[in-house]
Amino acid sequence: MNQKPTHHGFSRRSLLRGTSLGAGSVLLSGVLDRIALAAEGRTTPPRFLFVVEGNGCPAKQVYPQGVEFQDVKQRDQLAVHRLGKLKLPEALEPVSAFKDQMAIVHGLSGMHLRGGHSADHGALGCYYANSGRNLVARTIDAELGFHFPGAMPLAVLGVSAKKNYRLTYNCSVTAPGRAQPTLLDPMLGYEQLFGSVAEGEAAARFQVNRYLMDYMQEDIRRVRGEIGSADRDKLDAYLSSYEELNEQSSRLLEIRDRLSDAAPVPADKYKSRVETDHLDAHFEMAAAAMIGGLSNVVTIASGVGAPHLSIQYSGLGIEPNKHKIGHKCDDWEQYSIQIRRYHFELIARFMNKLKQMPEGDGTMLDNTLIVYLSDAASAHHGGLDEWPAVLLGSCGNRLKTDGRCVVYPRPEAPGHRTLNTLYSTLLHAAGKPRDLFGEPDPGLDPALARGTLSELLV
Repeated sequence: MNQKPTHHGFSRRSLLRGTSLGAGSVLLSGVLDRIALAAEGRTTPPRFLFVVEGNGCPAKQVYPQGVEFQDVKQRDQLAVHRLGKLKLPEALEPVSAFKDQMAIVHGLSGMHLRGGHSADHGALGCYYANSGRNLVARTIDAELGFHFPGAMPLAVLGVSAKKNYRLTYNCSVTAPGRAQPTLLDPMLGYEQLFGSVAEGEAAARFQVNRYLMDYMQEDIRRVRGEIGSADRDKLDAYLSSYEELNEQSSRLLEIRDRLSDAAPVPADKYKSRVETDHLDAHFEMAAAAMIGGLSNVVTIASGVGAPHLSIQYSGLGIEPNKHKIGHKCDDWEQYSIQIRRYHFELIARFMNKLKQMPEGDGTMLDNTLIVYLSDAASAHHGGLDEWPAVLLGSCGNRLKTDGRCVVYPRPEAPGHRTLNTLYSTLLHAAGKPRDLFGEPDPGLDPALARGTLSELLV
């Protein structure tokens, strides 16, 4: 049964959450969120790591062994399997120690996202993004980051086939028409995230960037008084962006001591040209960002979208690039599993780091959720009728990630649900209920995109 937002009168919690905030109020919003969390007995915000791997995730590669696999087109009814005595597939073996904190989800559709090579921003936004030309709303990572900001609301790191690219805009959206940069170069990521506590060249660049931001804001304010009103509006948008960056820089300095303890040492892998080293460094920075209070939401975009999906995993000894693997070259399936397994090795390492960090009556991992999925659903050039996802962690015991595999029926069968409902479920678990996230599939009953997943929400 679909779960919908309920109203419990004018409680302290609902009053705090209903407070209207003006523009530029991210910091105040964060303060009110912390007060609201305390009002309901939670002292720490939920944290989220989104891992989006490009080029499709074949459903069978994340399906538990011991249960007969059915193609999505053959599924007529909902099924929930317990993982307890079942063996995880090869790709998920690295997170076997966390099987009792896992939910594998099959059968959610997102056909209206029109994948092809990639649904790019649509994978986390649940709308047709048209390769970044139709960014109509925040993606789920940015939405959660807005509600639970650290020193910065969201950090996005990634790897690409284009080794000369230092950043791109391929995955996350912070506001309509505004994509969040994906930092591809680990050293750039280190400078941007940890420059306030860095030494040497990284520290120098951080200070230079701060001075440049100050000068840019002064120049914009000066020019603003000399141009017409139409151009002034455009300039105001730039000024707002620079002020936001400067504010973020100041917040980094405010948490300098805590961040200094958590910041990684940029070892050789940060300067390596090997993609597995880059991915390793990004997961390391993701953990440090959360431990250091830098951000409560981090997204790792692994070869998301064109041209990034043609990445070659030479560090794993794999010769064909992921585009060729997607087109089912020789031994494609084993290559695909090997690459996916490497991602879950890094996820396991990330989880163990947070598990070692005491927080409240438990650890940081207790308040963290990892969401793994692909930007192209279950197949390269697939129909997007199934979007496999793996959830790890419980988001403060608000999700039924207790060792289960939930398999939803095909789009034409009763009980089918869409990807929208997974993200609405995350928002409900985080205490930010919403009946619909993104846009419903116009080819299906709109009700299939609304509400939450009772099989996952506590």
